[in-house]
Amino acid sequence: MKKRTRARELALQFLYQHDLVSMPVEKADDFLREEEKDVETRRFAKRLLEGTLEHQTELDEVIQSVAQNWNISRMAVIDRNVLRLATHELLHCTDIPPKVAINEAIEIGKRYSTQNSGAFINGILDKIMNRTAGKAKSGAAGEGAED
Repeated sequence: MKKRTRARELALQFLYQHDLVSMPVEKADDFLREEEKDVETRRFAKRLLEGTLEHQTELDEVIQSVAQNWNISRMAVIDRNVLRLATHELLHCTDIPPKVAINEAIEIGKRYSTQNSGAFINGILDKIMNRTAGKAKSGAAGEGAED
């Protein structure tokens, strides 16, 4: 398994526990050390985990805005946290190509949730990616118009 895939899975596992049983954020380092020996993998997992938790309110609002007929609180816990993690990557991790973030999320959703989760996750993240790309284009067009 690739290091970044493993890191995403670790971040998801912690987010799941944090969401379901209010696992304290302070336990993240201990959790990662217990679950993974590779320092680089732990570092990336922690980066994703901290960013997702830091921006959770924003991420939930973005997800909710594109999730037609779905309230984020009623989504399966795994699906909700896969979406949060991937949305964080789409919005805040410029070093990660959007398609990579989406493909990883789809595969992790299928592995840890249901087979149908892949299509659900793909649909939500595709809308977020398209909306984000649209804002970037309109922002770039607006900047050019001022010159």
